[in-house]
Amino acid sequence: MTVIIFLMFLLTAICIIIYSFIKYLLDPRRKLESAHTSGKFFLLDDPENVRKNILLTYRGVLFEGEKFLGAADDSFEVTNILLWTEETDGLKGMSKKDFHFIEKEILIHYPKATIEWKSPIKEFLKNIEQK
Repeated sequence: MTVIIFLMFLLTAICIIIYSFIKYLLDPRRKLESAHTSGKFFLLDDPENVRKNILLTYRGVLFEGEKFLGAADDSFEVTNILLWTEETDGLKGMSKKDFHFIEKEILIHYPKATIEWKSPIKEFLKNIEQK
């Protein structure tokens, strides 16, 4: 009897470990961290939840974006996205093309949205547009 209970406990422990490992592999935050360290582009977003911010990484810089809901044509859609980064040191070497690439990728998911940048990216893009 004790052997059967021990085997059931062991089987349950193995199932929990396998479940946890699969959950870890499929976690989108892990994919975001992996793309962040390797300098690739990755967008983490829940399009069904407007209150949940967008997280994206590009060239080793982590950006965050706040979505705002508004009226567009005949329905309510995300009409404005405000982007910023806390890692201003990582912006070194980034060009106007990089920011336009990020905007283009976001507009694929939210075609009716306008994208605004917070400082210092906002000033950088404004200075380039004036030249």
